[in-house]
Amino acid sequence: MSSTTSSIRASARARRSAFAGFARRFPLVVIGTVVIAFWVLAAVFAPQIAPYAPLAQDIPNRVQPPGELHPWGTDELGRDVFSRVMYGGRITIPAGILVIVIGSVIGITVGAIAGYAGGAWDEALMRVTELFMAFPTIILAMAVTAALGPDMKNAIIALVVVWWPPYARLMRGLVLSMKSKEFIESARCIGAPGSYILWRVILPNCIAPALVMTTVDIGNAILTFAGLSFLGLGAEPTSPEWGRMVSTGIDLFDQWWTWLFPGLAISTLVIAFNFIGDGLRDLSDPRMRR
Repeated sequence: MSSTTSSIRASARARRSAFAGFARRFPLVVIGTVVIAFWVLAAVFAPQIAPYAPLAQDIPNRVQPPGELHPWGTDELGRDVFSRVMYGGRITIPAGILVIVIGSVIGITVGAIAGYAGGAWDEALMRVTELFMAFPTIILAMAVTAALGPDMKNAIIALVVVWWPPYARLMRGLVLSMKSKEFIESARCIGAPGSYILWRVILPNCIAPALVMTTVDIGNAILTFAGLSFLGLGAEPTSPEWGRMVSTGIDLFDQWWTWLFPGLAISTLVIAFNFIGDGLRDLSDPRMRR
C-alpha cells in the first residue's frame, strides 16, 4: 500500500514539475490559456453570473457609472453593461471559432489538391485564391456583407469567404515540399492510390503549421467580426455583441464604461489567442523545444 502511495505522490510531483517547467519556458501560453478559459467560462455560465438579462432596460438608471447595483455601469437604455459583456461572449467567441474552422477546412482542402495535383488544377485553384487575396480582408468582408445584407449569419459567411485563401497558399507550399520526399515516392512505388497518399500520408505531416495559424487567426477573426458589428454590418443593434457595444459606446464617449469594458473583452481575448499561437509556433520548432 505504501509503495502504491509513494508511486502516486511521485507521479503527482513529476506532473507539477513538468507544468512548472513549461510555465517558466512559455509563460505567455499559460497566461493566454487562463484568459481564454475565463472568457469561455463566463460565456457558458453567463445566465448564472450576470445579475440582469442582457436586454433588460432600466430607463431611470440609464447611463449610470459603475456602482453597487451595476458594477460596470449601464448604457443609454439602462441595460447592465456587465451582464451584456458576459452574454456577448456567447456571440463573439463562437463566431470567430466558426469562421476559422470552416475557412481553414476549405483552404486546406483547396491547397492540398492544388499542390498535389499540379498542372491545370494548380493554376486554376491558385488564380482563384489570388483573386480573393488581392483585396484587403476587412474591405472584402464589408463588400460581401453589404451585398448579402447586414446580418450576423452573413457576416460569418463573408469572413469565411475572405479567410480561406491564406490557408490554401500555406497548404499548397507544404504539400509541394512534402510530395517529393522519399517516403512519398515509396508509397507510390508500392501502388498506394493518390487519394490515400494525399489525405493519409502527406496531409498529417503538413497539418502542424496550419494548426498554429488557426490559433492566431481565431483572435483575428474575433477582432474582424467585432469590427463588422462596429460598422453596423454584423450583429443586430440590440444584440449584446462586443463590437456593437463599442460602437454604441462611441456615441457616449464621455461615459467611458459603455465602451471600455467590451473593448477590453475584445482586446484581452485577441491578445490571449496570439499568445497561444506564438507558443505553439515555438513548440513546433525543435530548436525551441531543446
